[in-house]
Formats: sequence, C-alpha cells, structure tokens
Amino acid sequence: MSDENAQGFARRRRWPRLDIWSLAAMAIAALVLVPILSVFWLAANPSENIWPHLMATTLPRYLTTTLILMVGCGLLAGVVGTAAAWIVAIYDFPGRRWLASALLLPLAIPAYVGAYALVDFLEYAGPVQTGLRGLFGWTSARDYWFPDIRSLPAAILVIGLSLTPYVYLLGRAAFSEQSGAGFEVARALGAGPWARFWRVGLPLARPAIAAGVAVVMMEAVNDFGVVDFFGVQTLTTGIFSVWLSGGNAGGAAQIACVILVLIAGLVTIERASRRRRRFWQAPRAQRPVARVTLTGARGWCATLACAVPVLLGFVFPVSVMGWHAVVAADGWLAPGLAKALINTVVVAGTAAVVTVGLALVMVYGVRMTGRRIPQVLLPVTTVGYAAPGAVLGLGVLIPMAALDNRVADSILALTGWDPGLMLTGTTAALVLAYVVRFFAIGQGAADAALGRIPPSLPLAARSLGRGPGAVLRDIHLPLMRGSIAMALLLVFVDAMKELPATLLLRPFGFDTLATRVHDQASLERLSQAAPAALVITVIGLVAVLLLARAEGARR
Repeated sequence: MSDENAQGFARRRRWPRLDIWSLAAMAIAALVLVPILSVFWLAANPSENIWPHLMATTLPRYLTTTLILMVGCGLLAGVVGTAAAWIVAIYDFPGRRWLASALLLPLAIPAYVGAYALVDFLEYAGPVQTGLRGLFGWTSARDYWFPDIRSLPAAILVIGLSLTPYVYLLGRAAFSEQSGAGFEVARALGAGPWARFWRVGLPLARPAIAAGVAVVMMEAVNDFGVVDFFGVQTLTTGIFSVWLSGGNAGGAAQIACVILVLIAGLVTIERASRRRRRFWQAPRAQRPVARVTLTGARGWCATLACAVPVLLGFVFPVSVMGWHAVVAADGWLAPGLAKALINTVVVAGTAAVVTVGLALVMVYGVRMTGRRIPQVLLPVTTVGYAAPGAVLGLGVLIPMAALDNRVADSILALTGWDPGLMLTGTTAALVLAYVVRFFAIGQGAADAALGRIPPSLPLAARSLGRGPGAVLRDIHLPLMRGSIAMALLLVFVDAMKELPATLLLRPFGFDTLATRVHDQASLERLSQAAPAALVITVIGLVAVLLLARAEGARR
C-alpha cells in the first residue's frame, strides 16, 4: 500500500472529532434517556421474577382497565374538544370571544382535584343525595338507586373533561387555518352544516385532532390521583402496588415496560394512520373562513355547548373547593400548607430552570455542530413526556440509589465517614424526574424559538469574531425571551401538578402542594386539601391565561 493510500485509509478510520457542544448534547441526551433504559434493564434482570404470577393474576385486569380508560378518555375528549373547536372556529354566537379562551381553563386544575370535588358533591353524605333523601323522604341508600361515584366511568368523565383542552386547542387551530374557499364551494354544492364538517373540515383537521387525542390517552395512562381515589386498578396503580406494597422493583419495572410498549404502540398507530395523508395549503395568501353568525335559539345552543365543558371541567371543581376553603378557613393557616408551597416553588422552579436550560443547550448544540449523533438523539429525548410519572419514578430512583450507595461506600472506605444517601435522600431525584418528564416542553420551545431567528444574525456575529457561547448569550437569548419565559412557566406548572413521580421520589416528610392535596383528600379531609388545591389552580390559571393571550395574538 502506498503512503498516500495509507494516509487516506487512516483518515477514513479516524474517529470524528467532537466539539464541546456535541459532547454537551450527548451528555444531556444520556441524562434524559438513562431512566427509561434503566426500567428495561430492571425488567430484564429482576431479583425475583413474578412475571408468570402477574400474567396469571392481576396483569390482565390492569391492562384491560387501562385500555378502557385510554379509549374512553380519548373518545370523550375527542368528541367534546372537536365539537367545541368547530363551533368556535366556524360560528359567531353570544359569548364566543370569552368562551374561546375559557375552554382552556380545565388545564389549570389537576384531574385529581376534579375527582375529589365530584365525590364530595355526589357521595352519600354529599348535598345531592342528602337533598334527594330530604325531598322524597328516603331514609337510607336501600330506598333508592344512585350510580357508583368511585368507578371507571366516573374516572373517564373526570380525566376526559380535564384533558379536553388539548384536543380543542389543536382542533381550533386546524379549523381556523383552513381556506374559506373550500367551505364556500361545499355550501354552493348544497352541503349543509353537518356535511361541511364531516366531509371538508374534519378530514383536513384530522392529523391535529389525532395528535391531541393521542396526548389525552397518554395522560390518561399517567394518571394516578383519580384512579387511586376511585379505586380503579390500572397499570399505574399496579406499579405502586407491586413496588411499594410487594417490595418487588423488578415486577414493577415489568409492568412499567408494558406501559411503555402501550404508549409506543399508541404513537406508532397514530403516525401510521396519517402516513399516507398529506395536506398542503396554497402558497399564496388564502381567504380565511368567514364565520357564520348564529342568532336566537341556535346561537344560545352553541353558547351552551361550549360552556358545558368549562362548567364541568373548571367551574364545578373550583366552586366545591372554594366552598370548603371558605367554610373551613382555618385550613389556610395550617402549618403544612406554607411549607408545602415553599417546597413546591423551590423544586418546580429548579426543575423548570434546569429543564429549559439543558434543552436550550442541547438544541443550540445540535444546530451549531450539525453532527449526526446529536441530531439522532435530539428527537429521542422527547420520549420522557410520553412516559408516565410512575415509570420515571422507578427509572430514576433505582439507578440513583445504586449510584448513591456506591459513592457512599467509596467515601466510607477512603475516609471512614459514612455520608449516607446524598442524592436519593434529597430532592435531586425529584428534580431529575421532572427534567426527564418535561424535557420535551423545553426542547420544543427552544427549537421553535431558534427556528424563528434569521440565520443572518448569528452569522454576522460569528464573522465579527464572536464565539458560539457569545452568540447564544448576546444574539439568541434576547430574541428568545418570550418563548423561554413561556417554557419556564409551562414546565413549572406541570411539575407543580405532577403527582405519581412526586409520591415515589419525595424525601421522607417532604410535601408539595400536589402531595398535600392527595394525602388530605385520601383521609377524607377535603377542607384541609382545598387551600392547596386552590393555590395549584391559581398558579395554573396564570399559565393558561398567558397561553390564551398568546394564542389570541396569533389570530
């Protein structure tokens, strides 16, 4: 082999040089993916293999109930959200302007708060059944029939209504962006309102609606507060039962793998269903949809149809909790409330800053280097958002505990001092779970914001001698302030409401607002849970109002 050929072969065999931005992107991707991968490792290497026992006993029931919950919540949110989106986008009716924003309000309140309110209002000792007994002279539950409140249908109702805004938001955007010419042609050909919706509007909006329904179904699998309070056994409650009650982390990991496979199948089916469907809009400006004005009874029917989801999903639970908070005002002075609020602000705030900061570094690093490995890892890091909190709790705690014990043993061997658990005994595990769970929010916001910046600006800065870090600090960050602030707020609110991961990973004696609401409601102390629930709702309401304002500014 000649010297020239040998040098060329050596160049081809040389490992690609990785810069600091590529290394940072890969390190962040590893941080996000390790908890998910550890779940599969634990499932494949259990200390005690109870998989045959699970298959023969509880797993079929867990799986069946979870599938029913997913499909039920998806159907309810899909029908209600799509109908509301169509009415708001296509028609003009009394109260349309404020209802268009009010339909987002159920996002401000966690689903488990709605469950507590529903049971309190409709249970045997609640005002409805008490009023029925007083009105008709009934003396006990044997004298009349009343539906079981703590049941699977009630769980579907509560969770579905709380998640309807996901479908509504995407559906409204899809309907509003359609061309008004298509609807005018359909009307000229004799198509009525239902035909225009079914044959023109819905097919074009189907990808967006399907994406919203998929999010709803994934969030339904993640829920623990509602199904636990209603006594509904799902795969998520199975993780808690097998791990905490049975003490078998491997068995819990095997159930967690079933959830991950279920979520992966859902995402695959959703993408495959629209693989051959492609929709384009004309490159030139198109005429927007001209809203049809509804007057009289039809207008008020449209108002009522859009108001019902708001009343049931937001006004009702807030009213019940507000009544308890007013009647038992001493709950606001409970010593645990202030401590839980401080803990929530610190942990959720830290998670928001870390999540958005890491997402910004990773997205910017991928855009700066253009190397293949970081580009491949970038979309994979969003898998944490699809993983339920209980799965992430398992995936974070076990490897972190192993690392904690190894570090403590090393320090003990070198110094003779036992430091104890330095990671799992603190909120570090909780913050990491939040980062993995909501990394997709920060990544999406950073990617969208960077994509809106003209390439000429950073190129001009680089030509003047600015390095990548200086360009990010002086050019990109000032232009991305609004998107970063919104991402911080969304991650903060979602972390504040997160319950399954918090219950699994919180240090002993550590309460957040979410765990305080769950603990007090589980003890039937709704008056003590109401103040914390209202604080969560108020903070969530701020995020929803800012989101509604941002959506309104785009239209």
